[in-house]
Parts: sequence; structure tokens; C-alpha cells
Amino acid sequence: MRVIKEYDERRSEILDAAERLFHAKGYDKSTVNDILNEVGIAKGTFYYYFKSKEDVLDAIVERVTEVLVSRAQGILEKSEFSPEEKLMHTFLAMRVEDQVNGELLDELHKGENALLHQKSLHEMVTVIAPVLVEIIEEGIEKKVWSCRYPLEYMQIFLVSTLTLTDEGIFPTDDADAQGKMMVALIAMLERMLNVPEDYFTQMYLQNWG
Repeated sequence: MRVIKEYDERRSEILDAAERLFHAKGYDKSTVNDILNEVGIAKGTFYYYFKSKEDVLDAIVERVTEVLVSRAQGILEKSEFSPEEKLMHTFLAMRVEDQVNGELLDELHKGENALLHQKSLHEMVTVIAPVLVEIIEEGIEKKVWSCRYPLEYMQIFLVSTLTLTDEGIFPTDDADAQGKMMVALIAMLERMLNVPEDYFTQMYLQNWG
């Protein structure tokens, strides 16, 4: 008797298989037929859920991003946090390494999977920037800071943070260098929000540095 699986369960099964294949063979070398064989489904079943291999890639990237977005949304909803605390906690939650399976991160960092990496960064900036904008606008309303271009500045800040702290792009074992980069990014944020020098830096060093 054929087992009919729920839509979400089957879709997740295909994505899990694709992740394993992309890790083992690389995205470019993996084919739709490889995914079919891994899951044990017919081609028609695959195309019921996904239009192409790239569509699968997009879905995997979305799953990675959802982890960070969920965490950022959770911070945004903490009414006991001040705008400053929300912003700093969200900033520190942007480290993908703390949230995502290590094997997938290794795959993101492979040269042959540059497209996967690019898509993940694009997706994170696209969906997380609006969350940061909500925090920025809350701070503006409460006269904590001022900011002329909330969305544009947060996009710039996210691209800088996600790229410069990504050890797959800028690998380093120098803890001092990593610390200086974090402080430099926070200093840039201070200028974007027109707050005094070291306004956020001291908060970061006292609690997380």
C-alpha cells in the first residue's frame, strides 16, 4: 500500500536529502535525478514540490534564514528590553555559526557553492533588515537616537556584518582581530544613529566583549 505523506513532511524530506547531497557532492555536481534517487520518489513527485534544482536551493536558504529571523523577531517582541538592548541582542544574533548546522555552513563556504552562499546572504539581508528597521523606528520615536535612512543604513550594516564576520570569507584564528572587527562594526552603527562615541561599544564590551 502506497504511503501518502503530508505535504510539509514530504517537502522537508526532499530538502533534507538535497542538503545531504549538496554537502557530499557540491551544489553544481548534484542533479535532480540524484535527489530523486536519494529520496526514492518519481520525477513527477519532485516537480509537484519544486520547479527546479535552484528552487530547492532557494528553499534550503529560506530554512537557514528562518532560524535567524525567528530569533530576531523574538528579541523585537521583548517589551522589557530597551531599544538599545534590542538592537545589540539582534546584532549579536546575526552570527549564523551559532544557529545553523555546521555541515551546511561548510557547504556554504565551498568555492563551488558560491551561489548558495550568495543567496543565503541576500535572503538574510532582505528579511532581517525590516526587523532592525522596527527597532530603529522605536528608538527614533522614544528619542533614543536619530536616523535619516533607517532601511538603507540597516541594509549596509547587515551586509557589512554578515560578510566581515563570516569566517568562510574572511577566515582568522586571531581572537583580537575578531574582537576589533566587532567593535568597529558597532562604532559604524553609532555613527549611523547619531549617538555619542562608545554609546554601544561600552554596552558590548561590558556584556559580550
